Amino acid sequence: MWKPTQSGSISSNPTPEPSRPVTPAPAFEPAARATTPAGDQATIGKGLFIKGEITGSESLFIDGKVEGSINIPGNRVTVGRNGQVAANINAREIVVLGKVRGNISATDRVDIRAEGALTGDVAAARISIEDGAFFKGGIDIRNPTPSRLRQLGPRRNRQKRPSCSLLTAFYDGCDSALGGLFDMKRPPCRRIPA
Repeated sequence: MWKPTQSGSISSNPTPEPSRPVTPAPAFEPAARATTPAGDQATIGKGLFIKGEITGSESLFIDGKVEGSINIPGNRVTVGRNGQVAANINAREIVVLGKVRGNISATDRVDIRAEGALTGDVAAARISIEDGAFFKGGIDIRNPTPSRLRQLGPRRNRQKRPSCSLLTAFYDGCDSALGGLFDMKRPPCRRIPA
Protein backbone atom coordinates (compact mmCIF):
# COMPACT_ATOMS: atom_id res chain seq x y z
CA MET A 1 0.00 0.00 0.00
CA TRP A 2 1.31 3.40 -0.90
CA LYS A 3 1.63 6.02 1.80
CA PRO A 4 2.24 9.72 1.11
CA THR A 5 5.48 9.64 3.10
CA GLN A 6 6.95 6.97 0.84
CA SER A 7 9.19 8.06 -1.89
CA GLY A 8 8.49 6.88 -5.33
CA SER A 9 8.18 8.12 -8.80
CA ILE A 10 4.71 9.31 -9.52
CA SER A 11 4.21 10.70 -12.92
CA SER A 12 1.90 13.65 -13.15
CA ASN A 13 1.09 12.86 -16.77
CA PRO A 14 -0.35 9.38 -17.03
CA THR A 15 0.07 7.79 -20.41
CA PRO A 16 -3.17 7.50 -22.28
CA GLU A 17 -4.51 4.01 -22.80
CA PRO A 18 -4.43 2.82 -26.38
CA SER A 19 -7.79 2.92 -28.14
CA ARG A 20 -9.62 -0.36 -28.43
CA PRO A 21 -12.14 -1.31 -31.04
CA VAL A 22 -15.71 -1.03 -29.75
CA THR A 23 -17.69 -4.24 -30.05
CA PRO A 24 -21.47 -4.03 -30.10
CA ALA A 25 -23.21 -5.28 -26.95
CA PRO A 26 -25.27 -8.45 -27.31
CA ALA A 27 -28.98 -7.96 -27.87
CA PHE A 28 -30.99 -7.64 -24.68
CA GLU A 29 -33.45 -10.45 -23.98
CA PRO A 30 -36.36 -9.61 -21.68
CA ALA A 31 -36.28 -11.30 -18.28
CA ALA A 32 -39.80 -12.68 -18.69
CA ARG A 33 -38.73 -14.88 -21.58
CA ALA A 34 -35.57 -16.02 -19.82
CA THR A 35 -37.53 -17.27 -16.80
CA THR A 36 -40.16 -19.19 -18.80
CA PRO A 37 -38.36 -21.56 -21.15
CA ALA A 38 -41.40 -23.84 -21.51
CA GLY A 39 -43.41 -21.20 -23.33
CA ASP A 40 -44.56 -17.63 -23.42
CA GLN A 41 -46.09 -16.00 -20.35
CA ALA A 42 -47.76 -12.62 -20.14
CA THR A 43 -47.45 -10.65 -16.91
CA ILE A 44 -49.76 -8.11 -15.33
CA GLY A 45 -47.46 -6.24 -12.96
CA LYS A 46 -48.04 -4.93 -9.46
CA GLY A 47 -48.84 -1.42 -10.60
CA LEU A 48 -51.43 -2.37 -13.22
CA PHE A 49 -55.24 -2.38 -12.91
CA ILE A 50 -57.23 -4.01 -15.70
CA LYS A 51 -61.01 -3.89 -15.99
CA GLY A 52 -62.68 -5.97 -18.69
CA GLU A 53 -62.23 -9.27 -20.50
CA ILE A 54 -58.85 -10.98 -20.87
CA THR A 55 -58.49 -13.74 -23.47
CA GLY A 56 -55.39 -15.28 -24.95
CA SER A 57 -53.37 -18.28 -25.96
CA GLU A 58 -50.40 -17.99 -23.59
CA SER A 59 -50.00 -18.40 -19.84
CA LEU A 60 -50.79 -15.42 -17.64
CA PHE A 61 -49.19 -14.23 -14.38
CA ILE A 62 -51.22 -11.64 -12.44
CA ASP A 63 -49.53 -9.57 -9.75
CA GLY A 64 -51.79 -6.54 -10.12
CA LYS A 65 -55.56 -5.99 -9.96
CA VAL A 66 -58.03 -7.45 -12.45
CA GLU A 67 -61.82 -7.10 -12.65
CA GLY A 68 -64.00 -8.81 -15.25
CA SER A 69 -63.34 -12.20 -16.84
CA ILE A 70 -60.25 -14.22 -17.75
CA ASN A 71 -60.40 -16.87 -20.46
CA ILE A 72 -57.10 -18.68 -21.21
CA PRO A 73 -58.42 -22.15 -22.18
CA GLY A 74 -55.23 -24.07 -22.97
CA ASN A 75 -52.76 -22.56 -20.51
CA ARG A 76 -52.03 -21.63 -16.91
CA VAL A 77 -53.27 -18.61 -14.97
CA THR A 78 -51.25 -17.76 -11.87
CA VAL A 79 -52.44 -15.15 -9.40
CA GLY A 80 -49.29 -13.91 -7.66
CA ARG A 81 -48.93 -12.96 -4.00
CA ASN A 82 -49.78 -9.33 -4.73
CA GLY A 83 -52.56 -10.22 -7.17
CA GLN A 84 -56.15 -9.26 -6.50
CA VAL A 85 -58.67 -10.69 -8.94
CA ALA A 86 -62.43 -10.11 -9.00
CA ALA A 87 -63.25 -12.21 -12.06
CA ASN A 88 -64.41 -15.56 -13.33
CA ILE A 89 -61.37 -17.54 -14.56
CA ASN A 90 -61.35 -20.29 -17.19
CA ALA A 91 -58.02 -22.02 -17.92
CA ARG A 92 -56.29 -25.40 -18.10
CA GLU A 93 -54.51 -24.86 -14.79
CA ILE A 94 -55.05 -22.18 -12.13
CA VAL A 95 -52.64 -21.40 -9.28
CA VAL A 96 -53.77 -19.00 -6.52
CA LEU A 97 -51.15 -17.29 -4.37
CA GLY A 98 -53.05 -14.01 -3.92
CA LYS A 99 -56.75 -13.15 -3.60
CA VAL A 100 -59.45 -14.30 -6.02
CA ARG A 101 -63.15 -13.49 -5.82
CA GLY A 102 -65.15 -15.29 -8.50
CA ASN A 103 -65.86 -18.71 -9.96
CA ILE A 104 -62.99 -20.64 -11.51
CA SER A 105 -63.06 -23.49 -13.99
CA ALA A 106 -60.00 -25.56 -14.93
CA THR A 107 -59.80 -28.45 -17.36
CA ASP A 108 -56.86 -29.91 -15.41
CA ARG A 109 -56.21 -28.64 -11.89
CA VAL A 110 -56.57 -25.84 -9.36
CA ASP A 111 -53.91 -25.15 -6.72
CA ILE A 112 -54.64 -22.85 -3.79
CA ARG A 113 -51.34 -22.24 -2.04
CA ALA A 114 -50.83 -21.41 1.64
CA GLU A 115 -50.86 -17.64 1.04
CA GLY A 116 -53.86 -17.79 -1.31
CA ALA A 117 -57.50 -16.91 -0.76
CA LEU A 118 -60.38 -17.96 -3.01
CA THR A 119 -64.01 -16.99 -2.58
CA GLY A 120 -66.10 -18.69 -5.25
CA ASP A 121 -66.97 -22.02 -6.80
CA VAL A 122 -64.37 -24.35 -8.31
CA ALA A 123 -64.92 -26.79 -11.18
CA ALA A 124 -61.84 -28.89 -12.05
CA ALA A 125 -60.55 -32.43 -12.54
CA ARG A 126 -58.13 -32.01 -9.60
CA ILE A 127 -57.84 -29.54 -6.74
CA SER A 128 -55.15 -28.94 -4.14
CA ILE A 129 -55.62 -26.70 -1.09
CA GLU A 130 -52.54 -26.21 1.08
CA ASP A 131 -52.64 -25.70 4.84
CA GLY A 132 -53.14 -22.02 5.62
CA ALA A 133 -55.06 -21.26 2.44
CA PHE A 134 -58.52 -19.67 2.58
CA PHE A 135 -61.35 -21.16 0.53
CA LYS A 136 -65.06 -20.38 0.66
CA GLY A 137 -67.28 -21.92 -2.01
CA GLY A 138 -68.30 -25.13 -3.68
CA ILE A 139 -66.21 -27.77 -5.45
CA ASP A 140 -67.25 -29.70 -8.55
CA ILE A 141 -64.77 -32.44 -9.47
CA ARG A 142 -65.14 -33.17 -13.16
CA ASN A 143 -63.93 -36.21 -15.06
CA PRO A 144 -60.58 -35.63 -16.74
CA THR A 145 -60.60 -34.77 -20.42
CA PRO A 146 -59.77 -37.58 -22.91
CA SER A 147 -56.26 -36.19 -23.43
CA ARG A 148 -55.68 -36.27 -19.66
CA LEU A 149 -56.91 -39.88 -19.52
CA ARG A 150 -54.32 -40.82 -22.15
CA GLN A 151 -51.60 -39.24 -19.97
CA LEU A 152 -52.71 -41.24 -16.93
CA GLY A 153 -52.55 -44.51 -18.86
CA PRO A 154 -54.66 -47.66 -18.42
CA ARG A 155 -55.92 -48.65 -15.01
CA ARG A 156 -53.73 -51.08 -13.20
CA ASN A 157 -55.11 -54.54 -12.70
CA ARG A 158 -56.22 -54.75 -9.13
CA GLN A 159 -56.17 -58.05 -7.31
CA LYS A 160 -59.53 -59.25 -6.13
CA ARG A 161 -59.94 -59.23 -2.43
CA PRO A 162 -60.97 -62.45 -0.76
CA SER A 163 -64.58 -62.81 0.26
CA CYS A 164 -63.69 -63.46 3.88
CA SER A 165 -62.04 -61.40 6.56
CA LEU A 166 -58.59 -62.12 7.92
CA LEU A 167 -60.05 -63.25 11.24
CA THR A 168 -62.40 -65.69 9.52
CA ALA A 169 -59.50 -66.96 7.44
CA PHE A 170 -57.51 -67.65 10.58
CA TYR A 171 -60.28 -69.71 12.13
CA ASP A 172 -61.36 -71.45 8.93
CA GLY A 173 -57.90 -71.92 7.50
CA CYS A 174 -58.62 -69.91 4.34
CA ASP A 175 -55.37 -69.52 2.42
CA SER A 176 -56.73 -66.90 -0.03
CA ALA A 177 -57.08 -64.14 2.59
CA LEU A 178 -53.58 -64.74 3.91
CA GLY A 179 -52.05 -64.32 0.47
CA GLY A 180 -50.82 -67.88 0.13
CA LEU A 181 -48.70 -67.88 3.28
CA PHE A 182 -49.95 -71.24 4.40
CA ASP A 183 -50.54 -74.35 2.37
CA MET A 184 -53.67 -75.65 4.03
CA LYS A 185 -55.81 -78.19 2.24
CA ARG A 186 -59.18 -76.97 3.48
CA PRO A 187 -62.34 -75.88 1.71
CA PRO A 188 -62.73 -72.20 0.82
CA CYS A 189 -64.10 -69.77 3.40
CA ARG A 190 -67.77 -69.72 4.23
CA ARG A 191 -69.52 -66.40 3.92
CA ILE A 192 -70.79 -65.31 7.30
CA PRO A 193 -73.85 -63.03 7.21
CA ALA A 194 -73.18 -59.64 8.72
